[in-house]
Amino acid sequence: MMQTTRTRLRSLFSLCLGGLLIVLISGCQADKVDQHQLERIQERGTLRVGTMMSPVNYYLAADHSGTGFEYELFRSFANSLNVELEIVVRYELRELWQLLEAREVDFLAAGLDVTDDRRRIFRFSPPYHHIEQKLVYRQDTRDRPRDWSQVDGRIRVVTGSSHEGLLKRLSERYPHLQWSSTPLYDADELLDHVMRDDIDFTIADSHHLDIKRRAFPDLSIAFTVRDDTPLAWAFPGGTDDSLYAAAIEFIGASHENGLLVQLVDRYFGHVAQFNVVDTRAFIAATENVLPEYRDLFEEYAGEFDWRLIAALSYQESHWNPWARSPTGVRGMMMLTLPTAEQLGVRSRLDPQQSIRGGADYLHRLHRRLPDRIQEPDRTWMALAAYNVGLGHLEDARVITQRQGGNPDYWIDVRERLPLLRQKQYYRNTRFGFARGDEPVRYVENIRRYFDTLVWLDEQNRLPNGESEAIVRQGQSAQ
Repeated sequence: MMQTTRTRLRSLFSLCLGGLLIVLISGCQADKVDQHQLERIQERGTLRVGTMMSPVNYYLAADHSGTGFEYELFRSFANSLNVELEIVVRYELRELWQLLEAREVDFLAAGLDVTDDRRRIFRFSPPYHHIEQKLVYRQDTRDRPRDWSQVDGRIRVVTGSSHEGLLKRLSERYPHLQWSSTPLYDADELLDHVMRDDIDFTIADSHHLDIKRRAFPDLSIAFTVRDDTPLAWAFPGGTDDSLYAAAIEFIGASHENGLLVQLVDRYFGHVAQFNVVDTRAFIAATENVLPEYRDLFEEYAGEFDWRLIAALSYQESHWNPWARSPTGVRGMMMLTLPTAEQLGVRSRLDPQQSIRGGADYLHRLHRRLPDRIQEPDRTWMALAAYNVGLGHLEDARVITQRQGGNPDYWIDVRERLPLLRQKQYYRNTRFGFARGDEPVRYVENIRRYFDTLVWLDEQNRLPNGESEAIVRQGQSAQ
């Protein structure tokens, strides 16, 4: 998977270089009256970006700071230009395109896929990510259709989206399709409508669907509508290529320096590993088990987000204080006896002691990593060390460096950890053989649980704590 991603990014980088050359050549012939948009941006000190709020584009976290894949990318672009960021949010695609046509924003960054119709009016950067488009339905409401000829039900998509254009074309071949578009709801809300059985189908972008299914596992894929769909930034037409050329150069550099690989991994790299049974069980546990221990996770999380410690504990024991494994680890945080003794944990089966000890142990691992390792890579590596040990993690980092990767990037170390199973690699390491594929799955699972907890918490779907759990139990008894 990682190798495929890197190969694609190399080809995209070549495309960026080719596009930049074309822009530079055509820019020499541009009207001087309409030149120097980039200079005007730098003079006013702000880059105006049009976008839409969504889980994959841009949204405000609990502390009101901006976050999202698109946000981090265009913020980095603004930083590269040494200007401030001015974000202009619209809630309808039609309004977003109007902003660009009126040149009220410098460009659009909203997870926009490139279509022939859009190319006739606007210019697009080289793609920075590829997705698939899926026909989505609720699993327990109907049999799965395998192609458009079997689709029997109400389809609704967002007005002005490429999904709407696709359905217009498909209607000529499949006149039985019952579809409509709406400007009143966004793609995320339409997935909610599918879950409520208000509509039968919608079309969703794969990265958006992957995120949504963390909390709604019954959202199911009928079939792929369009594969290998490029996402790009949109720019107005005209002869001024200064900002457009800077964007091409930035995206090319982001492919080359690893920024895009890191952002894709941070936001989408772990969510695609979806298991409907596991997700249902986890969501049920957040309602029925987590409230009893939430106060302890909050108390002992320290510098970590309590939801990360809770996610770690669920991966270790499914929040079962009596959990044990054949290897001798026990309790909610599955501590070994020697580790528990070092941490002052007298009873590994006591939830309070176990959570305190496990959180303390993760803090120690986090602090022992080299200072140059930045977040979030530092936390992912600390979690891997919790599973496989700091020594084996360091062996994988050494292999990463020998192979030309960056030992301070989790995405590079993650790729080499499974090599610790192979004699040709572990014979030349300090700590020898390890089941290095296990910490890779381990960290990805924790990241997925953590993201789900964050989302549920932001939607006020997490019970507050033990007091609320007691109330809930009392209500159930009645």
